[in-house]
Formats: sequence, C-alpha cells, structure tokens
Amino acid sequence: MPGSFNTATKMTNGSAQLHVLISGGFSSAYEKLLPEFERTSGVKVATGSGASQGVGPQTIAAQLARGVPADVVILSREGLGELVAANRIAAGTDKDLACVPLGVAVRVGTPKPDVSTVETFKQVLLKSKTVAVPESTSGIWLMTDLFPRLGIAEKLNIKAAARGTDATRMVAAGNVDLAVMPVSEILHAQGVAFAGSIAAEIQFVQTFSAAVVAGSKQIEGARRLIDFLGSARAFEAIRNSGMEPLSPVS
Repeated sequence: MPGSFNTATKMTNGSAQLHVLISGGFSSAYEKLLPEFERTSGVKVATGSGASQGVGPQTIAAQLARGVPADVVILSREGLGELVAANRIAAGTDKDLACVPLGVAVRVGTPKPDVSTVETFKQVLLKSKTVAVPESTSGIWLMTDLFPRLGIAEKLNIKAAARGTDATRMVAAGNVDLAVMPVSEILHAQGVAFAGSIAAEIQFVQTFSAAVVAGSKQIEGARRLIDFLGSARAFEAIRNSGMEPLSPVS
C-alpha cells in the first residue's frame, strides 16, 4: 500500500519525499486516509511510528533526537508539548486533529466486563490478575493520576507496554486479563474486543495533534498533509476509527 508503515516508498519523479512519524492513537484513521492524500496531492509519504511520550529509543522524541528523518509528527498533545519545549517543532504549524477517550480491551471470546461506572471499573481492575497499559501518554496518566486517585495503585499487577499495539497483543495472547488504553487503538486490533469506555467522571480524553518538524525542507507538503487530515474529508475515517474530529469543517 502506498505510504504504508515503515516502508520507504520511492519517488518516481526524483522529488523529495515527505516523512511522517506517528503514534498509535491516530494511526487507524491515518492509514485509511493516506492513500487518498497521496493520490489527490501527488505527494508521496514514508511513515514511521513511535510513542508520544515515555522513555526508550522508539519514542518520537528519541527518534527525532537521533536524526530519524521527519517532516510531520502526529501524536498526543502532551507529547507535542514536550517537542515544542525542546524546539523540535516549527512555530505556528501545530493543529489538533481528533480526540479519543480511554476504554477497556479484553480477549475475543471472553465475557465483556461492565466498566461504565467508577465502581464497576474499579472492581474489574481489582479482580484482574494482570492489567496492561501503554507506557505513553494514557498509561502515564493512569499510573500517576487515576489509579492512585482510586486508591488501587498498589493493589494492581500492571504490565507496561511500550506501545498500544503491544498492549493489545498481550490481551489477545491471554498474557493479561485486560488493557486500559485509547479506544481508537482497541477497535481495529486483532484478537481483542472493546468492553466499553470508562466512566465520564474518571475519563481522560486525549487530543491528537499534528505539526511540522523544525528544519523540515518539505514545508509545503507537510502543511498540505496536516490540512488534509484536519479537513472535512477526513471526518468519516476519524469517526470510524473511534475518535472525534476536532477541526472545523472546511
């Protein structure tokens, strides 16, 4: 597929290629939208992936720091804020694309627990032998804010996953009982089922944003991609991925 993840799609006309680094939350919508962007714009895109936040060599920040080529980044607003602070983003180029709540993933074929209220969610966690969370933005919030606030941080057996895809793979393989993570990373993952979103009173709705990387030589193409992902043409794919588009209809 043109522009598919971790490929090096070569230009046939000798012009430069647009490079994107994207985190998991917006990936499902992006994969659906990228072929149309390439077809209608004539811009070819090579895509790599990384975590919005956290530690380790595969975070987007770590990849940029070691010189991985990137013209556009798409990640959580929290992660983007860190890149802005580190002077990695071209000023004035950021755009919020979509937001997504946290939900619970369970293995296909197992009963779906009720996680719709604070108390039922809390009891589901306490009864689970192991719970997976991503090490990125949502997992950081769960571990440092929600679980302590619920008084259960010390009572849970948590397995931190480097990426959301790793968390869903743990669930699908039966290595953990469930995962708490962005809904958009659950709905289209193989081997898992969506049990539901967590209660509004304890919900963490993440915003995913795009921006041009400082020093990019492909400013025009980068801006075109960001504008496309934030346009009305992208809304259906974004909603089908489990997210809600944020940009005004254009």
